Amino acid sequence: MYKITFLGYNKNKTRLIDELEQRNCLVQTFERKVDLSDIRDSDLIISFGYGHILKSNFIENCGCPIINLHIAYLPYNKGAHPNFWSFYDDTPSGVSLHLVDEGIDTGPILYQKQVKFDHEKTFADTYKRLKKEIEDLFMENIKFILKKEWIERMQAEKGTIHYIKDLPKEFRGWDTLIDSEIKRLKKIRGN
Repeated sequence: MYKITFLGYNKNKTRLIDELEQRNCLVQTFERKVDLSDIRDSDLIISFGYGHILKSNFIENCGCPIINLHIAYLPYNKGAHPNFWSFYDDTPSGVSLHLVDEGIDTGPILYQKQVKFDHEKTFADTYKRLKKEIEDLFMENIKFILKKEWIERMQAEKGTIHYIKDLPKEFRGWDTLIDSEIKRLKKIRGN
């Protein structure tokens, strides 16, 4: 049986765990910070919505690939709050599945898709859409992922990265209207 360690979201927050189990995978989930003893004998580690940085010792010694699902069109908007920054910095929106390396969202890209928004009005709306898009992208490629039959593509050198502390303190929240909130924040910040 194929053993998968799923870091981040639980069954209530993503449909991917049920799908993996339906494909006869043994899935163990962790929201808390993990160490090497937690992932013994894993064939694959998937990180989706995981709030902890994996240290280089963990990455080097885990014994299997680690795939991160990131709601950004890499190399843009690495790090925290990628959905916000794609609008604020006017960079492409999208989703990326990539291998984890020692950097923050810098590993080789396995699959990605650019996402254009039409009717979504708030940051929360676009986040829901990006979450659905990344789950769909994973599902479209699940047979290749489970067989580890993917083609890695290095990221372009240029791109952007943001940290939790970078989110403007004046930001009114995820349910605000995107266009008016970005204009307001840029005016406040002198951009």
